[in-house]
Amino acid sequence: MSKKDTKNILLVEDDKNLGQVLTEFLLMEGFSITLKRDGIEGFDAFMKAEPDLCLLDCMLPKLDGFALARKIRKVNQDIPIIFLTAKSLKEDKLKGFDLGGDDYITKPFDEDELVRRINAVLKRTTGNYETPVTNFNIGTFEYDHTNLSLQRNGEVTRITQKEGEVFYMLLQNKNNVLKREDILVKVWGENDYFMGRSLDVFISKLRKHLKADENIKIENVHGVGFILSDVN
Repeated sequence: MSKKDTKNILLVEDDKNLGQVLTEFLLMEGFSITLKRDGIEGFDAFMKAEPDLCLLDCMLPKLDGFALARKIRKVNQDIPIIFLTAKSLKEDKLKGFDLGGDDYITKPFDEDELVRRINAVLKRTTGNYETPVTNFNIGTFEYDHTNLSLQRNGEVTRITQKEGEVFYMLLQNKNNVLKREDILVKVWGENDYFMGRSLDVFISKLRKHLKADENIKIENVHGVGFILSDVN
């Protein structure tokens, strides 16, 4: 990894030993690391360091990892976030995805697995919009995929990268059933239960963005996927 291509990771981990071990390992793997011990320090570092990816422990002092992710998302909707958790509870994992997390990894974990997860998330979330501008008209909306913007009656709403990726696939398959597994593999890189719940969250967000036009529907096709339709 050349110096120009070095990715800066913000690691927020209150366990001193684990934080040091991860820092040294990721440095050896060619990443640049900013290590902080609590959520407040982590957010301050995020604002200063401009990281390419955030690696957040869920159980942090002062400001837990979920609250930290929420603050980060208010500033930057697209930066990749991976949660580190000592728990394997389904509720914690779903909460992370609901907050826009890109992945989670449960402690204890293998360092090589962590690097694979980091590289997979970075690959999915960078360099995805180098194609020519693609504009879509659907109902009373205009969608600019390059700028991730929805426009209706002069009002512009910017959507997140993942919302854009899902919406783009739906638009490309308008009036046809789009399989859940195809969206999950394309956008999240894998098809599993937790990723599927995250997809449902983003579908719900897209419906809210489009609700001003009652003729636009994103319908569930039970056991198969979704279909985007416009009855105009």
